[in-house]
Parts: sequence; C-alpha cells; structure tokens
Amino acid sequence: MNPTVSRAAEIEASFLAGAESNLNQAREQRFRGNKWLWASKSQEDRLRELLAARRSYDRELLRRLPKNAARVMTCIEPSWFLWERPVAVAIAGCISRLEFHVDQALAADNQGEAAEPPPIGLSELTAYVKQLVGDASIPHLVGLCSPSGFSEEAKQRGLDLPNVTLVLVEPRPGGGWTTISASPNARPSDARLFDPEAVSRKIERVKEEVRLRRADLLTGGLSASGLAHKLGLPTSLVGRVFESMLTADRELRVSWQGDDVLLFLGAPAAMEDSSVSMIEWIRQLFSGQGEETRKINALSERRAKLASRRDRLYEDVGRLEEREAELMRQGRETSSVTVKRRVATQVKQLRDDMERLNAAARMIGQQIDVISTHIHNLTLIQQGQIAKLPSSEELTADAVRAEEMLEQLSAEVDLAASLGGAVTDTSLSAEEAEILRELEGPPGAVEASRQRPDRVPAESPAHVEPPREQQGEPQAG
Repeated sequence: MNPTVSRAAEIEASFLAGAESNLNQAREQRFRGNKWLWASKSQEDRLRELLAARRSYDRELLRRLPKNAARVMTCIEPSWFLWERPVAVAIAGCISRLEFHVDQALAADNQGEAAEPPPIGLSELTAYVKQLVGDASIPHLVGLCSPSGFSEEAKQRGLDLPNVTLVLVEPRPGGGWTTISASPNARPSDARLFDPEAVSRKIERVKEEVRLRRADLLTGGLSASGLAHKLGLPTSLVGRVFESMLTADRELRVSWQGDDVLLFLGAPAAMEDSSVSMIEWIRQLFSGQGEETRKINALSERRAKLASRRDRLYEDVGRLEEREAELMRQGRETSSVTVKRRVATQVKQLRDDMERLNAAARMIGQQIDVISTHIHNLTLIQQGQIAKLPSSEELTADAVRAEEMLEQLSAEVDLAASLGGAVTDTSLSAEEAEILRELEGPPGAVEASRQRPDRVPAESPAHVEPPREQQGEPQAG
C-alpha cells in the first residue's frame, strides 16, 4: 500500500474517533435537546465505482482506502406531546481526493512512484459542505479534516453559509492538529470540539519538547508562547505544563512576563535544603549562608529573560532578511529606474535596521556570557560550602591517629603469626606427622603406605627362577 494512501486513511480514522468523543462529552453543555442520534455517511459507493472503472475489484484495497466518511450527531428535543424535532446538527467529516488515492494505490501495486496529494481548494470545499449539510434550515456545526490540508484561499476566505458554522482541521507534520475557524460566526470553543488530540497527549508533547530542548535551558530559557506556536497549542496550556514540571524537577523555575511564562534552570536542587529547622534558617539568614543560592536563582532568571529577548531580535532580523530578499527580487524584475531607486533606498534602510538589531543581539549575548560566568563562580562557591570539608588541623590529627592504628595493627598481626606457628610445630602427633609426610610424598607412596605389613607376597622376586633361555639350557624340541 502506498504510504500516502495509508496515512490518509489513518488520519481519517483518528479524526473521526477523536471528534466523536469530544462531541459526546460536550453535547449536554454545548447543544440543545435531550436526545442525540448518531449516523454515518461516506462515499464508499463512489469509491467502488472508481475502482470498477479501473478494472480493480480488490475488497482488501477498498477497505484500506480513505472513504470521505463523516459522523453526524442530530440533537432532538420534544415538541407537541409525542412529537420530536431536530434542533441542531453536528458533523465531523473528512475530505480528500478519492481519484488521486485510487490512482496512487493502483500505481503502488504496479510499482509506480508515490506522490503527495494537493491541498483541498475552496471550490471543492464548498461543494462538499453543501452536499454534507443538505437542508440548512436548522443550525449546523461542521468540522472538516483534510489529510493533505487546505489551500490558503480556503483557509483565508472560508465559507459564509446560512446556519452553517465551519471549522477546518489539518494534521501537523510534527504531531497534533491545527484548527481554523472558517466561518464568521465560529468561536474558539467550536474549534476545540474538533481537535481530536487528547489533552494528555498535548501535555506529553510539551514535556517531550522540553526534554529535547534541555540544552536551551542551560544558557537561557523556553518561552511558553514560542513553544505553543511551534507545537500548535494554546499558550495557557503550555504555561500550565511548565508549572506542573516544577514538582518533578526541582532545578526548574518559572517567571511570568505578562501573559507569557518563561521556563529556566535555577540553582541545583542539592544546594537547597528544604528540611532545615526554623532556628537553622534564622542562623543562616543572619550569617549570610544561602545567599549564593538566591543569587544563582535571580541571575538565572535574568539570563533567561535576556536570552528570550535575544531570540526575539534574531526573529526580527530573519523577517527583515525575508523582506530584503523580496525587495531585491522586485528590483531585479522591474525595468523602471524609479522603482529600482526606491527599492535601493528601502533595502538600505532594512540593512541599517538589521545591523542595529544584530548589534543589540551581540550586546545581549555578551551580557549573557558575563552572567553565566558569575553563575558558574557562585555554583563553585556553593558546592564548596555544601561539601563541608575538614580543616587542616583535623586532617593532620586524623592522619596521625590512622598511622598509629596501622602500626598497632601490624604489631598484633606479627604477634598472632608467631604464636600460630609455635602452636603448629608442637601440636602435631606422630600419626599426624606421618599423614603429613604421606601428603607431601608422591601419590604411589600414599597407596603403598595404606597396605598392611602382614600382607607380604607369597614369593619374593628374588626366589623366582629365571627362564631357561637365560640359563643356557636347550629348549625342548
């Protein structure tokens, strides 16, 4: 199966499942009525026709293709005794080019090359929404997801249909979803209803991004607004995740800057003893102990704010560079001398602004270096205080005592060895000494010593007569 086609089918299934779950949870607070009926729609019949036109009747292929499916929730309330009437409709659907996916799936079976599907345009979006809504005499809330995304025209212009509130949903390349209000009457709460990603998964994505960018915390900080823009999440949610991470990692600190939250690293947790008594705390307060920890935290916060300011300056420089490239392109394409002069003046102003911004960024970088050096020195001082190393007098006294102990132990060992050897020499009996000689002798001697003295052979080898050949007698013929 073509990976593009498989991904489109997976996105369709994930979006419908997540959106249906959100609508079920919010139906009593968000929609009118006391009964909610679910129904399914899809373009599976059209998909069969496309496959049949291409002489393909593979049921397994049909099952794995996206089908432009939709889940429809109709809100019902009682009317006139036993009568009931619909008062609102919520639809979560997917839209994709079925012809493209069919051709790609068949091309993959024939070893063809995979291609990326184009985004959905405004005309396709309008036709599909009208077909999906049908009768718009009652309010409709529609959330549409496109695996390939929507064109800029569709996202900017949207749809202005009576009794229809439209929300567009796109999958993000790095995970998550982007929701876009495509109707004038759409509210942020409507967009949240069609975000299929669970809150727990969003929190995990924020924590994972913080872990990946741990190195940025060593020299600066992480801004909740910047991280939210990158991940496509609300800034308030990222800020709450930053605050929740403080309990798991005691080195992390947060600082509020208006509506933004800044996450940075403070003094190491080992330098902050939270279990000290009140008397010890007062003693440290008047003696100046613990001042390094407070300085480290304050300097780390200042460094994080400066790093955030430097990052914003670099972002501004990047925007000016893009504007400069656009003006240079316009100046090269035009043949008018007046336009070229105007462009040259604008480019000169942009370059001056970029130089000023770069100079400010360099100055902030130097300030960050000075603060980092100060933090490093304070950390070394604090670490030396925590170690509580002994004084030179204590080291000398303990060394003398240790040397005396070693000498005493050596004398005792020598005495024990001499006493042990004397006992060994005088405690052996005659039988034990005989066994000791057997153990030190060759193995054959041990076996021979185990034989009894009375078990002597009947004839000694000295009394054996030699053969006749050796006696010189003739052998019998």
